[in-house]
Amino acid sequence: MTLLWIAFAVLLLPALWLLIAPLRRARAVHDAQRDHETNDRTAEQNVAIFQRRLASLEAALERGDIDQARFEESRLELERGLLEDTESLKRAPLKASASGRLAVPVVMVLVVAVSVLWYQREGAEGDLTLLALQQEVQNHPDGSIEMLIERLEGQALRQPDNPNVWASLFPLYRDMGQGREAIHALERLIEIEGQQPSLLGNLAQIEFFVADRQLTPRVQALVDETLALDSSQPTVLGVLGIAAFDRSDYEAAIDHWRRAIAGMSDPASGEALREGIRIAQERLGMAPEAQEPIMGEGQGPGIRVRVSLDEALNGRLGDDATVFVVARDLEGELPPLAVARFRASDLPVEVVLDERSAMSPETSLAQVREVRLMVRVSASGDATPQAGDLFGGTEGVPVGATDGEPVEVVVDRVFD
Repeated sequence: MTLLWIAFAVLLLPALWLLIAPLRRARAVHDAQRDHETNDRTAEQNVAIFQRRLASLEAALERGDIDQARFEESRLELERGLLEDTESLKRAPLKASASGRLAVPVVMVLVVAVSVLWYQREGAEGDLTLLALQQEVQNHPDGSIEMLIERLEGQALRQPDNPNVWASLFPLYRDMGQGREAIHALERLIEIEGQQPSLLGNLAQIEFFVADRQLTPRVQALVDETLALDSSQPTVLGVLGIAAFDRSDYEAAIDHWRRAIAGMSDPASGEALREGIRIAQERLGMAPEAQEPIMGEGQGPGIRVRVSLDEALNGRLGDDATVFVVARDLEGELPPLAVARFRASDLPVEVVLDERSAMSPETSLAQVREVRLMVRVSASGDATPQAGDLFGGTEGVPVGATDGEPVEVVVDRVFD
């Protein structure tokens, strides 16, 4: 925070200099203006012009070029013009060059005070404190989740209206199994941020697990409120899928989980739900859903990929290892555009990535012309890469018709 205030001071210095700079030139400007007024001969020149024009009128009257009435009228116009010119040349007395100097330090103090007050009200000082706190815990020799929670609880007392404090606390409470504390943090966050579907969905999920995976009246009310705001809210749909699975209503679970996946941007969560769908399908005696994209004609623009394993890596992982085929945009700015998953025992295999493989409706292969393909073989089946995983890939793969020759991708490297 010290560096922050030093930065503010550095930024304010130019503004304060602009206030002080005119004072250094005040004496010179005052003297120049005084000399100008002293040496100004404009009034004398106007009188001389008036006298020449009046003499011309008198000469014209004596010659008989104009009569007395015309002479009086013209002279009146000359006198009025001289009066107007003289009036416009009147100036207020010059004030001393030191006049108003006291206002400058007052304005400087006001500029600094208003800047500080505005930042304290509208700035992110509290968020910077949170960032510094998190970095401190990470770098501490005895740093732990418990220490981070303790520090954040202290900030919750100092910054009770900062939503980022509660947004940082509730997932920590949840992951540490402190359900009641997580619920309190989420309720406080909802008070500050309003009834947002994502927050209500998280609250419903935590209440659901605290209630031992039961759709209590409280949980059901939160579910109904969330779906009324957003009928495709993935967290709530995931909860409904779990509840249906627990009561052996596998068809309803599959339906809820499919709808949840369509609205998810987190690949790991999507893969977890896909695994749940496969288990539910097995219990219904259905073919696993993971085989759907392996064959057949594509739906919409896509890519046909042929995945094979380098002979040098044969036997490195068992046949039960999971193969992930992921298509991403070249810049890596979007969530995965398409994902396919199958067993290593299926290799070599052709996979069609298209709209059916999209992680969500907002991100699909239809958004890009070229993609980067990444294939990973995981012994654990975890969506997060781990040491010992096998992988391969290629870049600049065009998206288009899926009825042509497949793109060859060879898994030929080991993830360290």
